[in-house]
Amino acid sequence: MTEVEFHFNVGDKLDYSCRLLRKAHAGGAKLLVTADPVMLAQLDQMLWTLSATEFLPHCRSDAPPATLALSPIVLAASALEPVLEGRAAGVLVNLGQDVPPGFESFERFIEIVSSAPDDRLAGRQRWNHYKQRGYVLKAHDRTAAAQNAASAQSRN
Repeated sequence: MTEVEFHFNVGDKLDYSCRLLRKAHAGGAKLLVTADPVMLAQLDQMLWTLSATEFLPHCRSDAPPATLALSPIVLAASALEPVLEGRAAGVLVNLGQDVPPGFESFERFIEIVSSAPDDRLAGRQRWNHYKQRGYVLKAHDRTAAAQNAASAQSRN
């Protein structure tokens, strides 16, 4: 069964996504990121400019087949795009507001939810959707993590 994680109370979804993708890529993961076209364009730009000394190899789902085959990170409007058929099902990252069709074909699925009220509401609805279908959900509260880091730093 697909492992489902929620990273919630994220301040900036795109910035957080870049850091998450960097960490997952460093660990050798094959990733597919779904979102609306505007957010995908913004993420694409951020991945190109993430760091002057670092590059995260990625492409959009409309890239040539050879590029898609070699890219560890693919940005797509849907996990069910025909060009993605046969791609190894690794990690799906959802930045969108809806349950992405085909999420269950991935080994691991990560939902990123910001602290914006509309995003939180949509995230709660998705949480309930997965819960009702018997998925075991892991929650990562980024507010608590940020507070713990600030507390630890103030003690030093």
